[in-house]
Amino acid sequence: MKTAIVILNWNGKKLLEQFLPSVVNFSLPQAEVYVADNASTDESIAYIKESYPTIKIIENKKNGGYAKGYNDALLSIDADIYGLINSDIEVTENWLNSITKEFKQNKNTAVVQPKILDFKNKNKFEYAGAAGGFIDFFGYPYCRGRIFNYLEKDKNQFNDIADIFWASGACLFIRSSVFNELKGFDEDYFAHQEEIDLCWRTQNLGYDIKYIGTSTVYHVGGATLQETNPRKTFLNFRNSLFNLVKNVPNQWFLFVIFSRLVLDGIAGIKFIFQLKPIHTLAILKAHLSFYKNLIKFLNKRKQLSKKGDYNLHKTVVWQYFVLGRKKFNQLK
Repeated sequence: MKTAIVILNWNGKKLLEQFLPSVVNFSLPQAEVYVADNASTDESIAYIKESYPTIKIIENKKNGGYAKGYNDALLSIDADIYGLINSDIEVTENWLNSITKEFKQNKNTAVVQPKILDFKNKNKFEYAGAAGGFIDFFGYPYCRGRIFNYLEKDKNQFNDIADIFWASGACLFIRSSVFNELKGFDEDYFAHQEEIDLCWRTQNLGYDIKYIGTSTVYHVGGATLQETNPRKTFLNFRNSLFNLVKNVPNQWFLFVIFSRLVLDGIAGIKFIFQLKPIHTLAILKAHLSFYKNLIKFLNKRKQLSKKGDYNLHKTVVWQYFVLGRKKFNQLK
């Protein structure tokens, strides 16, 4: 089984200097390491060529974001397994062992995510993926170890192997055959939540998504877009609506879409009271972009013959904000 570790880079020379050593030291010779560069204007490529001449570099012609960046780069890579990791990920010794074992032993496993802890606070789970992702009935993503902004401490409570709904794009492994069957990421997302759509479509084909708690990586998070950046708010709100339009089963479609639009409006009002009107504006822009692209995404929906069930917990928003349930094992 041939594995390729592919790091997507955009003007990330400082991150490569800090995190590339662990990837190289703990991945070779089990996997080949690639850097897919999204038309960087800094000295990223020169640094890699000088410091790591054995690393293969794929130079994308433009910065097409996460989705197009990987779609373009992976066309040039011959491997059975693609390991897609952010440039701000520190990996640990033997991190690939249990991941490759899962792929070898279970042919129906298509996507795998390791345990993702916070690089800045290594005893806590990290926001982007934690111990494996889920979404609730209204499309809100959450994780084992992370509900909205509450991060649990890692007390070995998620050292298991478990079925999950989505794997984090910060560190995601996927069979190349499945990635190609799905025609990769949806490039209309640009960035954020495209991995949820990919995993949803993967399950629509009957494959499994797995979390491997015996493999650990550390993620900085927000290295490209900080949580306070309204661009991130825009992408998350818009792309979450895209996910719902494409994938929600027919019997719930209208109710879920309408309810989510109302809940987004409430979130916008909440930002105003928090004196963050720039994020309210970002939500408005997200909705305008959603309406602009609605026909296109309804057509994409028609192409997905099977739309599988998706909600482990019905109302995470209610449980978290009203009932005060902050931890995964408290959710009903």
